[in-house]
Amino acid sequence: MFRWSSQYRTMFLADRGVIMAPAALMILLHSLLIISLWLGSANIWAADVKNVRIWPAPDSTRVVLDISAPVTYEVIHLPNPERLVIDLPASRLQAALSKLEFKGSPIANIRSSQRPDNKLRLVLDLQHKINAKVFALAPNQSYGNRLVIDLNNYQIEGAKVSSAPKQQVIKSLNVLNSQRDIVIAIDAGHGGDDPGALGPRFGGKKLREKHVVLAIAKYLRQEMNSMPGFEGVLLRSGDYYISLRGRTKKARQASADLFVSVHADAFKNSKARGASVWTLSKRGASSELGRWLAQKENSADLIGGIGGVSLDDKEEDLAKTLLDLSMTHSQSTSRGIALSVHRHLSRMAHMHKDHVERAGFAVLKSPDIPSILVETGFISNPQEAAKLRTPSYQQQMAKAIATGIREYFYANPVANTYIATLVAAKRKQITYKVVKGDTLSEIAQRYNTSIGKLRAANAMDTRSVLQIGQQLVIPTG
Repeated sequence: MFRWSSQYRTMFLADRGVIMAPAALMILLHSLLIISLWLGSANIWAADVKNVRIWPAPDSTRVVLDISAPVTYEVIHLPNPERLVIDLPASRLQAALSKLEFKGSPIANIRSSQRPDNKLRLVLDLQHKINAKVFALAPNQSYGNRLVIDLNNYQIEGAKVSSAPKQQVIKSLNVLNSQRDIVIAIDAGHGGDDPGALGPRFGGKKLREKHVVLAIAKYLRQEMNSMPGFEGVLLRSGDYYISLRGRTKKARQASADLFVSVHADAFKNSKARGASVWTLSKRGASSELGRWLAQKENSADLIGGIGGVSLDDKEEDLAKTLLDLSMTHSQSTSRGIALSVHRHLSRMAHMHKDHVERAGFAVLKSPDIPSILVETGFISNPQEAAKLRTPSYQQQMAKAIATGIREYFYANPVANTYIATLVAAKRKQITYKVVKGDTLSEIAQRYNTSIGKLRAANAMDTRSVLQIGQQLVIPTG
């Protein structure tokens, strides 16, 4: 051990104006040595895995590692049995893997080991061979650094992935006259590890956009399904993440006639308020046409809905013309629907602008599906957030959107749909003026029709009430 002479020690301390006994000095030096060693050992670890979260969805599963700092990583696929190995150098696990729930995911178990070289190894035991994608995410307003593992839920067979249970491809038929319903694809924004905008605290928890818009989306589906001739399809039915392109792909799989994306806005100024309705900008439309023509993955996609056109066997000029026609029609229809929805929303909510707005939102870029985006209000505004969290206001919002959609399609019916048949038949139908004491059942019986047909012919739902003096259209047959 190094020892100071009493003369040197006295000179050292005197020079700094310190008077210290030899024993106290040795205690101080020993403490400094321990701190130095502790700091040195702390630098060994590049990152800590503080938490592990799993977000299962119908088609995919997302595993999120919350890490204390950005890290490098290595991904290894091991067969027989199927495993996905993630190696994180100079890292350690500080999360409890035993508490994870794997139901609804292709994961059988997740285990870990600390390697001699301070490398943390995480092993995902898989139920079958699947595709996986691993990437890092920078901190945002809700989370810090993250490492994300996206897994496809469906088994790979040879070089191909087995098909997921497909959503409805042929639209439902109305049993009254074998005409299909108009399908509305309802997209609740964000989900899973993406909470969207954050609002004020209620009951100790911040209001999250992903929860608010899912509730409104569910009410909107309810409203659409209550209207004869319409069918609402939820693209996200739970708290999980779907990519932006994945949302439009799901809408196409459902053969949707309209794509409605539901969101809640946010701004740094908490005074900002008002709902808004958006369609795709011209610049966004142009960029999407270019993407479709440039990317081979789109070549087998159909444009134009049921009985649509495949682009895989078309010359470039013809494909471009077909896409341009499809996008022009989609844009025109989107604009009309957006105007109708904006008009009905303005009757129950404050609007941010008195007109429909345009932007290059990725979810609005489908060339063959008319698409609108509805910002239901500013979740960052305390007064609007208080409304948006209540079921009654969520229902009002959904009803206004649904009414705007119904109004447009009754004025501009899609060919070969139940609504188109009703609109065409109205010219041949007689009308009846409601008098005191009338009921739908009595009127239906009097004209040898059904209550369902009577409601459908007059755009009534199960909650509609007859008014004295109301003119009813009587369906033929």
